[in-house]
Amino acid sequence: MPLYPVILSGGSGTRLWPLSRAALPKQLLPLASERTMLQETVIRLGGMVDIGPPLVVCNNDHRFLIAEQMREIGVEPLGIFLEPMGRNTAPAAAVAALTLLKRDPDAVMLLLPADHLINDVPAFHAAVAEGLKAVALGRLVTFGIVPDSPHTGYGYIQRGDALAGTTARQVARFVEKPDAATAQRFLASGDHFWNSGMFLFSARQFVEELEQYRPDMLAACRRALEGGEHDLDFCRLDKAAFADCPSDSIDYALMERTPNAAVVPAEIGWNDIGAWSALWDVGLKDADDNVVRGDVYLDGVKGSYVRAESRMVAALGVENLLIVETPDAVLVADQSKAQDVKKVVDYLKKAGRSEHEFHTRVFRPWGWYEGIDMGERFQVKRIMVKPGHKLSLQMHHHRAEHWVVVSGTARVTRDGVEELLTENQSTYIPLGTTHRLENPGKVALHLIEVQSGSYLGEDDIVRFEDVYKRG
Repeated sequence: MPLYPVILSGGSGTRLWPLSRAALPKQLLPLASERTMLQETVIRLGGMVDIGPPLVVCNNDHRFLIAEQMREIGVEPLGIFLEPMGRNTAPAAAVAALTLLKRDPDAVMLLLPADHLINDVPAFHAAVAEGLKAVALGRLVTFGIVPDSPHTGYGYIQRGDALAGTTARQVARFVEKPDAATAQRFLASGDHFWNSGMFLFSARQFVEELEQYRPDMLAACRRALEGGEHDLDFCRLDKAAFADCPSDSIDYALMERTPNAAVVPAEIGWNDIGAWSALWDVGLKDADDNVVRGDVYLDGVKGSYVRAESRMVAALGVENLLIVETPDAVLVADQSKAQDVKKVVDYLKKAGRSEHEFHTRVFRPWGWYEGIDMGERFQVKRIMVKPGHKLSLQMHHHRAEHWVVVSGTARVTRDGVEELLTENQSTYIPLGTTHRLENPGKVALHLIEVQSGSYLGEDDIVRFEDVYKRG
């Protein structure tokens, strides 16, 4: 059976603030290795038999980052589908299934969240092979993680009767996140698994059963695909149709209703990295049970996770803490409060602040910019433009800009007149001037931008032409 991986990359990872933010969520970050979690998800598929390129379903705002991260690992996706808004996992899976059926009527989908950690890749491959046997028997498969503790943060799956010729079992029932006593009872019983959120099924059977149990959802997804449009390397779903789609998980929409659900037991070193404490759980610990990343000095510290992204962090005589430093925010929390980090994000949203959404370095399809300083009527940024890339042809109503080239070559257009600037050269863009910045060279262009004016917000941009087709 041809196997098609479908990577679901729509989460925001609020419990991993201040590193994970709306514009750069946890699946696009190198949290547990030097590669991002999305990249690790795709790389661990290597070596499977008859597996095709991945199809990625993601947030529209992350499309260029995802395309770049796939390019970095030498993978050309089968497609990158852009959700105009989040509608949970079932509609994302439906869009993928409908797309794959047009390509291959025998397609089998392996649905994987982009933000899970799996340490035992051979065991993962073996679990998928067992799942394929169950799919051949007409089953919709989920993977149940063999629990090693009475965890209350996961849903559970109770196994039923065995299926002939495979380690898969029928699903007896799905259970919501339990209290501590119930979780302990599940662990002792030996017949309950953690619900991993990973699935394997025939695209045709998934669509047929969704037609039976959630025809409204399937119809909305069909309309979203039919009304969608291809944009560069992306497929942009129709916004109005997808907005009408009910929001629901695969579990609720289908798996808890169908009599064909099966579970494959999986001991694969799995963790969904749902909070900073999970990174402490899976990290390499020192003699005092500390996990450290970055420029960190510890003295008398025990059982803590300490991460420095931009500056030195020193901690003395503390225990069981989570300390995470970024250029514009620092988190200090007791390990037991890891799940409460989302309260900080809620506060930032209500206060109208930006630290929940953006880092000081903001990525764009052409490169990135980074805030250096800001005051009354001025702002200073550091800008990097990738070789061969260009910003939109644009104009500002409320600000002027000074550009100083630090390294590389800049082609600057001002009211239709072009000039080339190299290291230590500068130019001035008066308020109201139509302008464009591009990098015609083969190395990255770095420059300093000084903005001055009455309003310096990013929404003061009128775009006349944009190769990335942004609004």
